[in-house]
Amino acid sequence: MSNTSRNAIKPAKLVLEDGRVFSGTSFGADGTCTGEVVFNTSMAGYQEILTDPSYKGQIVTMTYPLIGNYGVNSHDVESCRPWVEGFVVKECSKIVSNWRASQSLPEYLREHGILGIEGIDTRALTMHIRIQGAMKAVISTEELDPVRLRELAVRAPGVLNQDLVKEVTCREPVEWNTKGKYHVVVLDCGVKWNILRLLQANECRVTRVPAATPFEEILALDPDGVLLSNGPGDPSAVPYVVETVKKLIGRVPLFGICLGHQMLGLALGGRSYKLKFGHHGGNQPVKDTRSQRVAITVQNHGFCVEHASLDEKEIEVTHMNLNDQTLEGIKHRRYPVFSVQFHPESGPGPHDARGLFAEFIRMCDRAA
Repeated sequence: MSNTSRNAIKPAKLVLEDGRVFSGTSFGADGTCTGEVVFNTSMAGYQEILTDPSYKGQIVTMTYPLIGNYGVNSHDVESCRPWVEGFVVKECSKIVSNWRASQSLPEYLREHGILGIEGIDTRALTMHIRIQGAMKAVISTEELDPVRLRELAVRAPGVLNQDLVKEVTCREPVEWNTKGKYHVVVLDCGVKWNILRLLQANECRVTRVPAATPFEEILALDPDGVLLSNGPGDPSAVPYVVETVKKLIGRVPLFGICLGHQMLGLALGGRSYKLKFGHHGGNQPVKDTRSQRVAITVQNHGFCVEHASLDEKEIEVTHMNLNDQTLEGIKHRRYPVFSVQFHPESGPGPHDARGLFAEFIRMCDRAA
């Protein structure tokens, strides 16, 4: 994709696979991209959203109308690069006002070859997705014919049955830090860096390993616990990870987050299914069924574990989503194993659920 000057106003179109057309202007790179279009309800944190590997394969629409006003910096990133396929906003701020900013949002998107489109009715797009469901879409500054763009959207691979984890995982084991009371191995399916930061803050020495690492190699690292990370796409498309998780159950304490929760659910005999439009944003209410307390959580997932598919004699349901009653957390009744569908590392978002990291550490301590 070629770059365009910062001040250039270039027409762009967003076309959904069902034929719905949205016209706007480009504020990112030139070119054409496809992906599943979803909406995120967060009011801030767009840089963390852009760099969340869980968004691989997706075009993200921000429901908050003004995005980009505090620019981009080198600290608020959740990975080494942005992973979204495209970015959709009502208005991209022309002014950057923050002492930490090193560049503007348009400059950042162009640097990384990410298409951005503004000036469309994001409320209408969000309502359309809520009614019709998340679907494939295309953004283009090169081709503006809606008929041809719809054909591109229809032919796009989407996220169902696609192994997107292999695109975002680390390629070899990586030591995040070298000191800590506990050694935690992170099975990296697209881990967010704030998960690693919080493990480090909880006295952990952290080692990331590729998603395809066999369980024998994980155990050979002598971990006190294993974290099953977040990541993109369909959990049923990564059976090799599910098989590894099956073999780890009962051998070492496990903590699953988001995709990690789904893969644990499959490893325990459950089934996953695709949500109509998913949960993406920082305002999802979740009830802890044990304490009856409610936490406002950060979420980013389009798939879910089917509650009824789990064996209640073995698995305790610990968390439920109060918006749609979907499963948000489980715990094994015999083994030191638990997981949550939401993101307790809160990067970005409320910190209500950060105590789950301490719960994991206590589990590692008891198993040591």
